[in-house]
Amino acid sequence: MAFIRMCGAAGIAVLLALAACTSARRSDPFASSVERFEPSDSGGFGSEDFPGVVLGPPVGGGESRGSTDVLSLGCGGSIVLGFGPDGIEDRPGPDFIVFENAFAPSSGGPVFVEPGEVSVSADGETWTTFECVVEGDGAPRGCAGVTPVLSSPDNGIDPADPEHAGGDAFDLASVGVARARFVRIIDRTEEFYGTTMWCSAPTGGFDLDAVSVVAP
Repeated sequence: MAFIRMCGAAGIAVLLALAACTSARRSDPFASSVERFEPSDSGGFGSEDFPGVVLGPPVGGGESRGSTDVLSLGCGGSIVLGFGPDGIEDRPGPDFIVFENAFAPSSGGPVFVEPGEVSVSADGETWTTFECVVEGDGAPRGCAGVTPVLSSPDNGIDPADPEHAGGDAFDLASVGVARARFVRIIDRTEEFYGTTMWCSAPTGGFDLDAVSVVAP
């Protein structure tokens, strides 16, 4: 049986059976399981609501406010989500959306980001990675954690609609993958900023809200 490694900010490891981290809802567009969670010492925020905090819908705060309904990976931390036997199928346009809690502190101003590198896999062993460029000027390119989240259960915005939901959408065709059953996110915040300023425990690094499959 597979297990999840869950580490708090103090670095204490807890092993949980995979069955305990499987969503009861499989008719929805969201991840159905957490296959692996390996936060760094600067992560762990949201662990008290783990795994449900990342298996349900996004709880977006809008353009100017980041959500606290998230799980912090910590700088360099990672997580692997499962999408059941059917997985995510490549269709025309974007195929899935990753929701973090990026936000613009001032209206129309730059967005505060905590970038994450996204990879997909059919078997959980061999991974194909989307380009995530964090070097240079401006916002990261091709990464998750860049776009504010607009969809929330309270506002009726469809979390499976890449045109209106916010978050960062990914197209399997762009990396030559026909179907994926797993999505992995690795935090790259420290690389982007070149400093550990945004790596304070337990809220450091990429803050995962949810991942949804785009509606066919």
